Amino acid sequence: MSRTSRLPSSLLRAAACTGVAALALTACGSGSGSGSTSTGSGEVKVGLITKTDTNPFFVKMKEGAEKSAKAEGVKLMTAAGKFDGDNAGQVTAIENMVAAGVKGILITPSDSKAIVPAIEKAKAKGVLVIALDTPTEPQSAVDALFATDNLKAGELIGEYAKAAMKGKTAKIAALDLAPGVSVGVQRHNGFLKGFGVTDKDVACAQDTGGDQSKGQTAMENCLQKEPGINVVYTINEPAALGAYTALKAKGREKDVLIVSVDGGCTGTRAVKDGKIAATSQQYPLKMAAEGVKAVVAYAKDGKKASGYTDTGVTLITDKAQDGVAAKDTAYGLENCWG
Repeated sequence: MSRTSRLPSSLLRAAACTGVAALALTACGSGSGSGSTSTGSGEVKVGLITKTDTNPFFVKMKEGAEKSAKAEGVKLMTAAGKFDGDNAGQVTAIENMVAAGVKGILITPSDSKAIVPAIEKAKAKGVLVIALDTPTEPQSAVDALFATDNLKAGELIGEYAKAAMKGKTAKIAALDLAPGVSVGVQRHNGFLKGFGVTDKDVACAQDTGGDQSKGQTAMENCLQKEPGINVVYTINEPAALGAYTALKAKGREKDVLIVSVDGGCTGTRAVKDGKIAATSQQYPLKMAAEGVKAVVAYAKDGKKASGYTDTGVTLITDKAQDGVAAKDTAYGLENCWG
């Protein structure tokens, strides 16, 4: 999200904590002035590396990490890729954080496979590494994973879309993420499973990088390829809103069903406004908060978090369908990304 106006100094300082410019590390949270943690040798440092600092999902994740770090009395260091898919930037961030002496790193991998060697080097130096939201490939490359069951998230909106179509022939557009990102593959495959179709039944598939403008372009391309599209699966809500904009320009916004994943506050309001039919809500703030606590526990007693912790998913819609469990947007807005 670009910011073109001048920001007050307090906001500029907050923005500096993203570390996105050249992936320089920035220490945030209790270690930078609250007095709860000294800057001596006994200080516990926790690293958070997100895919970007602009996607609201990762903004909320960072918020959860900052709040948890403050509560635990540890220093949080943050960094983010310049774009979704910036593996090189994430590798640099890992190396910098290890050099800075972090006890643990929380990471949302931009490339689930390419990041593994850097993670292995960090682990070899005694750093606890936890993946948030997006699993590595293999998942065992990290010590633990705190994430939504993304396959289930996709299944929920697939089941919903199938029920909402009420037997009508579906012409499906899939607005995906990008190659090499496991979260995108899982959501896509989950949607197909829930709808009861395969990739052969998808009329048009386009990558969007989870970006709204790219989502709009992808939808425009799909409508040109197959004007009769009536179901749109999107990787996230920015892509969904891009699709909605393209459909509205063609006068099709009321007769095409859009379903998505993430359940952010903006996305949930779009469901309430009828722009998106349903979304699978995730809880990134919880992922990050639990991750920070796991690093603190490791620092205290040496016990490493392990395995997969499911942080939950809920289908959000105001047009419930028989046989598909869901909550309404009032619930969704109360819990968006909490």
